[in-house]
Amino acid sequence: MNFRAVWAIYRVEMARTLRTLLQSVISPVISTSLYFVVFGAAIGSRISEINGISYGAFIVPGLIMLSLLTQSISNASFGIYFPKFIGTIFEILSAPVSYLEVVLAYVGAATTKSVAIGLIILATAALFVDLHIEHPFWMVAFLILTAVTFSLFGFIIGIWAANFEQLQLVPLLIVTPLTFLGGSFYSIDMLPGIWRTITLFNPVVYLVSGFRWAFFGHGDVSVTISLAMTLVFLAACIAVIAWIFRTGYRLRT
Repeated sequence: MNFRAVWAIYRVEMARTLRTLLQSVISPVISTSLYFVVFGAAIGSRISEINGISYGAFIVPGLIMLSLLTQSISNASFGIYFPKFIGTIFEILSAPVSYLEVVLAYVGAATTKSVAIGLIILATAALFVDLHIEHPFWMVAFLILTAVTFSLFGFIIGIWAANFEQLQLVPLLIVTPLTFLGGSFYSIDMLPGIWRTITLFNPVVYLVSGFRWAFFGHGDVSVTISLAMTLVFLAACIAVIAWIFRTGYRLRT
């Protein structure tokens, strides 16, 4: 393992974040805080509790997950797409660096940034509501596991995208709607039977439910199923990336 090469790419990606601090960190924190104020004030005044949890506290895991998914995808996809766009990807591919080391560096940087933003949002939410994390170890585990999984997913999108429009296509038209419909701001138990069944086909439901369980000890689905679904998606992303580097899909042309 060439740790020097991994560190070099990782350091460049982290330096890019510092250069774009307003866009990379401050903007998502402010946006999530506005979500919290609007939903907590407008809807929270009409819904006092869900499953014995105050509505303001109930939506915190969903808000963190919403930001975590979008930021993980955005950081990883842009991180690998930009070298493709300016042509420096060929320098990376021709360097004595393995594909594993390239993925570790880019995904590691994206994961670090996403987890940091998630923790900042958690600290910000604690200013609005009284939070008690029932399973702190599993909260951190779900946070890191989700960030790694969707950073890998973002890495795939960055390689697949042929232009900046495609780079934003999946996050805006697929991931964000699935997050809103995945129980981020409500419990799926509140839905009618048929819609609850349909919602269970939304993979984000299992991410939000597992993360919420870590906070309150209660989720919409079993925490075991949530963890299993996350690991399945992680394995699928790893398999796709392995295929991409094995075939050179949109890397060597």
